[in-house]
Amino acid sequence: MKNGLENYFVIKDNKKMRFGYTTGSSAAAAAKAAAEMLFSGKDVPVVELLTPKGIMLYLEVLDAKGGQRTCSCAIQKDGGDDPDATSGLRIYAKVTLCERQEAEAICQKFQQSEKSDLKAAASVGITAGEGVGIVTLPGLEQFIGAPAINRVPREMITKEVQAVCEKYHYTEGVEVCISVPNGAVVAEKTFNPRLGIKGGISILGTSGIVEPMSEQALISSIQVEMKQKSAGDRKYLLIAPGNYGLQYLSGNFTFEAEEAVKCSNYVGQTIDFAVNMGLKGVLFVAHIGKFIKVAGGIMNTHSREADARMEIMAACALRAGADADTANRILVAVTTDEGLSILKETPYWAQTMQIITEKVEYYLNHRAQGRLEIGAVLYSNAHGELGRTSLVEQLLEQLQEQKSKEE
Repeated sequence: MKNGLENYFVIKDNKKMRFGYTTGSSAAAAAKAAAEMLFSGKDVPVVELLTPKGIMLYLEVLDAKGGQRTCSCAIQKDGGDDPDATSGLRIYAKVTLCERQEAEAICQKFQQSEKSDLKAAASVGITAGEGVGIVTLPGLEQFIGAPAINRVPREMITKEVQAVCEKYHYTEGVEVCISVPNGAVVAEKTFNPRLGIKGGISILGTSGIVEPMSEQALISSIQVEMKQKSAGDRKYLLIAPGNYGLQYLSGNFTFEAEEAVKCSNYVGQTIDFAVNMGLKGVLFVAHIGKFIKVAGGIMNTHSREADARMEIMAACALRAGADADTANRILVAVTTDEGLSILKETPYWAQTMQIITEKVEYYLNHRAQGRLEIGAVLYSNAHGELGRTSLVEQLLEQLQEQKSKEE
């Protein structure tokens, strides 16, 4: 069945990759279909949904069940060719008629204030059932204890259900319960555990559409995690590019991996977020394989964007006094650990590490433009800690003090 996205795709690495639709679109479409079936008493095999991006979706309605005052159905989430853990899940909406004050009480409880353009709109209260996460930490869009259903999906659900209610001249209350069977299991593969969202997935999406391999989606998730980790009076953050950094952090410092933000390859964007959020300082704990690139001013460390790891290491070795033969051996090394092993055989090891660390510090400060205390601990799996920039001890003290205040 055609869903309206047949002509929407991107080309990545010479492959045609399909667009998909979000959990938010799935929930809104399911709610619309359930409301229509409830009021009309008829089956709705396909539901139309106009997404915030302006793309019309045509989605198959599954597992419809109805009664006099309640009806439920599901839409199967399709993330297109994006590597999305939630793709294939069925997103259920159960629509139940209730007194207007009951729906308003739900809105008040979960601080839902979605407004309507309709003159005599029904009151729509949105709740979460099985497989939808609950927020347990501050700093997210929803408050602690609220369902992890973001603002735009709530607006979409409210708009679609109110439009159906208006069509049938109904102005009382409606409860819409969103549930996702198997959502709790799938949530473990998402960012939710790191964000303090327990028990299920989040209902997300600002455009209603999933663009495959979207960098913006990952960058947005980093920003969300930074906001959550800096909630309250926290003004200093620990940052690690990946899982290795998190493991090294928890194994060598008095902090747990869960206390750090994972920034992936987006070093520059992470610094920009920290500055714009008004943080006082950030400390990166980073593998040399990523941060040797930062020593060359590369702020997106993905290999697709730039490499030059060995070129930067060889240049720093030459500056430290290494000969051309050593530099050439580094240049043909496959990994940074191999390059470091070559360096360790020479008298230039310590000076080269110092130069690399100084260059990392220079480019971190250059990106922050003096608006942030910033530092980095560089390490290698094979060779341990390699260097610390000048503010590391100061930042560690601030982070420890911040942690102690919360204990």
